[in-house]
Amino acid sequence: MSCWLRSESCLDTGPIYVRENGKLHVVNQGAGGVQNVTPKARPFRLFSRGFSVELCMNREDDRARRQRTDHFIFTYTKEGNLRYSAKSLFSLVLGYISDNVDHIDSLIGFPEQIAEKLFSAAEARQKFTEPVTGLRALQKFTEAYGNLVLCSLCLRNRYLLVSEKLEEIKSFRDLTCLDLSCCKLGDEHELLEHLTKEALSSVKRLLLKDNALSDAGLRRMTAPVRVLKKGLENLLVLDLSCNPKITDVGIGYLLCFKKLNCLDISGTGLKDVNAVIKRIQMQIGLVHSEVPLKEFDHSNCKTEGWAEQTVLQWEQAVMEAVKPQEDLRSRTAAQHFYGKTRRIEEAVKCKLVETETKASGNLQFYKEKVQNCHSPLKKEVAGSHESKNNKKRALAEQERERTSKQKHLCLTVEDWDLLNTY
Repeated sequence: MSCWLRSESCLDTGPIYVRENGKLHVVNQGAGGVQNVTPKARPFRLFSRGFSVELCMNREDDRARRQRTDHFIFTYTKEGNLRYSAKSLFSLVLGYISDNVDHIDSLIGFPEQIAEKLFSAAEARQKFTEPVTGLRALQKFTEAYGNLVLCSLCLRNRYLLVSEKLEEIKSFRDLTCLDLSCCKLGDEHELLEHLTKEALSSVKRLLLKDNALSDAGLRRMTAPVRVLKKGLENLLVLDLSCNPKITDVGIGYLLCFKKLNCLDISGTGLKDVNAVIKRIQMQIGLVHSEVPLKEFDHSNCKTEGWAEQTVLQWEQAVMEAVKPQEDLRSRTAAQHFYGKTRRIEEAVKCKLVETETKASGNLQFYKEKVQNCHSPLKKEVAGSHESKNNKKRALAEQERERTSKQKHLCLTVEDWDLLNTY
């Protein structure tokens, strides 16, 4: 007689089987006897009950797996069935290049239509938000396509974005409109110096409202135009309002902008307003406006170009980085209430400065458009207009000769040091 014992656990030994005369019997431990019962055969299990299987192609990281699934487009039919189709070779190549856009050597001569799709693909992957590689990739596009990447940039009241993404902002070329209002740049800011470079000589609309500028900042900004005839020589609209440190001397530096059509110097520290108005009218032909001009309502300057969403991504990243610091405001308010710290003066809002400007008066100038009158005019009226125009021309020529003679005498040592950098 042979006996086979099997236990499934340490606590419960389970039934005992006894083979006798070729038959298997079960020993009943409770009764102590043997039953001639044939046990039911248990189903065969290859794996344990808690075993599970995960279907994977290989054990790579999730990024590689995501790139592999991007090769297919999954859609549902009307019946609810899942259907997939392979992407085109162009889409696959475009996605691969956009993932490695920072390794591109040059895009000069590359078709604009494909370059725009490549820029959009890299923008969707947020490649331009990366600290080092994003700047290098953005420079490749701006060098090749100029104002197609961005033709107009509005950074109004975004001084945090200007400080965090200064190098990226300086990489933009051939801008026609630039709004830097309420950014508190000051006279020594790098971006103000960058405005005099050849890359931004195409700017026609420049808004520098409420930037703590003084006469020294205007002198630096206009030095290339006054002497070298470079820089912001194509400027048409200039807003310098809400800069109380600008005086009559600083306004004299603006007379080099001969193409200027609109000028706003409201809220500046002028001493002799009437003399400044006459000087601007005589030398650059701008007339004082009694009503506010629509050119300075800041609605015409918007961020436009391929990189429009990129600027929004930068701003979102900056705001997310500032959010943890907002929780400290309640703590500082409590400390101020209990007298533990001195009161920290908040920065003056741009809206408050606007109210001060309205109270001080409007100093906006525009160039009158010459209207073609088809109706016949009297000879006397025509002759009087011609004589007035001739007198104005003679006075303007005399003023030009006087300023040309004193051009070299007005240059200071700082002017020569600044010009030597070009």
